Amino acid sequence: MHLTESAEEVLAPPGSRGRLARFLAVFGPGLVVMLADTDVGSIVTAGQSGVRWGYRLLLLQLVLTPILYMVQELTVRLGILTGRGHGQLVRAVFGPAWAWVSVGALAIATIGALLTELSGIAGVGELYGLPRAATLAIAVVGLLAVVSTGSYRRVELVAIFVGLFELAFLWVAWAARPDPRALLYGSLEIPYGTKDYLYLAAANIGSVVMPWMIFYQQSAIADKKLRPEHYPAAQWDTALGAVITQLVMAAVLIACATTIGRRNPGASLTSVGDMSAALAPFLGVPTSHLVFGLGVLGAGMVASIVTSLALAWGVGEVAGYRHSLAYRPLEARWFYGVYAICIVAGAAVVATWTDLVALNVAMQVMNVFVLPLVLGLLIALAIKALPSAYRLHGVYLWVVVIVSTVTCALGLFCGISGAGLLG
Repeated sequence: MHLTESAEEVLAPPGSRGRLARFLAVFGPGLVVMLADTDVGSIVTAGQSGVRWGYRLLLLQLVLTPILYMVQELTVRLGILTGRGHGQLVRAVFGPAWAWVSVGALAIATIGALLTELSGIAGVGELYGLPRAATLAIAVVGLLAVVSTGSYRRVELVAIFVGLFELAFLWVAWAARPDPRALLYGSLEIPYGTKDYLYLAAANIGSVVMPWMIFYQQSAIADKKLRPEHYPAAQWDTALGAVITQLVMAAVLIACATTIGRRNPGASLTSVGDMSAALAPFLGVPTSHLVFGLGVLGAGMVASIVTSLALAWGVGEVAGYRHSLAYRPLEARWFYGVYAICIVAGAAVVATWTDLVALNVAMQVMNVFVLPLVLGLLIALAIKALPSAYRLHGVYLWVVVIVSTVTCALGLFCGISGAGLLG
């Protein structure tokens, strides 16, 4: 085994670099996982929310920002203070049965997410006339090549680079020229009693906190070998990522509400191509294809890397095989094998899929139903597994428990009501 480039930087003696250099060495896991959080499914969900309900789900996006940070900050604590990935820590504290349950939830969420990411990538190819199979083949080769380098730092830098294409959606929202007064009043008008609204609200909640995010960030921090002195910088990394990801989500919602939602609220969006075509009258066809395509491509690629790595890390932590990007592929065959199987199998399924928007929204709603398990184990670990100085206690413990409980309850209520299960 050899140290990754990032680990070599971070393990340098204290005082050998300035504060900025140390922050940049620590910087990465939080931003990467947050860029992946704004994945294709989340983008489609935000777009559909804007088309169907205008600005009425915008406030929810803003409210979810601190909740997202609060949850992922716990993974920062656990990863830095224990040096273990999420699955490994669950196994050590609660035993193998709970560890496999948590990995099972991870596998379900990963499969659903990966299908939506690859479907979005395929949709971008179709915008430019490429056959779906050809686009997916190129994506698979690229995704396998990035991770097979055996360097966490290179994987991280590539993920950040492609993920930042999502910032194109901020320009789309600005170009749509929303009316500030309509935006403000619309965001405060909330139709609580409407099933379709509640279903999309559940999808938006489910698109913010997902099991693979917790597994990825904690495992990435452990793989990067961050230490307690890096904790403040890692918190800033996570906070910056949380703000960026929710701004991107809000931008997609605003863009679609201002354009498609205002002119054609009953629009049928069944693919990435449909969403781009619906924006074309407002942005122009070439601009719509380029900007929307770059945003979706960045979201799909970074999320494909993160979700597949999260599952490879999670299974490895519970099963006990070598699970680190510090190993070369031949040194950790199972780890890289799980990653490769996820990518290849996902591409094979997407090659024959049809209605992508309904799939994407349903996957986000599904996340709501595994959220209580995921957050419950995370909070329990933050209480039991951390050193006393960093353990959840006092007022902040109750804040975390209450916010998590309300988020889970609201998500479940919206999901069950929106699906018509409450009559």
